[in-house]
Amino acid sequence: MKVVLQRVSKASVSINNSLESSIGNGLLILLGIHPEDTQEDIDWLVKKIGNMRIFEDENGVMNFSVLDVKGEVLVVSQFTLQASTKKGNRPSYIKAARPVVAIPLYEAFKKQLASCISIDVKSGVFGADMQVAMVNDGPITIILDSMAKV
Repeated sequence: MKVVLQRVSKASVSINNSLESSIGNGLLILLGIHPEDTQEDIDWLVKKIGNMRIFEDENGVMNFSVLDVKGEVLVVSQFTLQASTKKGNRPSYIKAARPVVAIPLYEAFKKQLASCISIDVKSGVFGADMQVAMVNDGPITIILDSMAKV
C-alpha cells in the first residue's frame, strides 16, 4: 500500500458537483492498493499514521499526532499511486489492485484507522470520479509505502 499523507486545515471530496465528505484540521490520506497487499500492510500503516508526529505543539515543534490534536481524517482511494512510469509517457496501472481485492482492503483500512484514532474516518467513494480539494497546512506531505517498511 502506498499512502500520501497530508496535514490539512481543511479538505473535501465532491462527486458530480455534490459534496460527499469534508473535514477541518487533520489528515487527508490518499491510498493506493497493490494486488499483493494484506492485513499486515494495513496494520503497519494504521499504526504509523496514528502516531506520526506532524502537528505542532505550543513551541511550533512537530510533536503531536492526529490523536493528540483530535484531528479529523479523510481517506480517498487513489489507484494512480500504484502507477508505473518506467516506459514511455503513459503510466501503467498494472500494479494497482483490481476492485475485487482493493475494496475489502480499503474498507478494512478505514475501519481499522477509525478504531485506532477513535474518531469517525470520512472518505470518498471507491472508484468514483472525485474532485478532492484541500488546504495543505505547512505544507506537510509524507509518503508511506508498506512495501518499504523493512
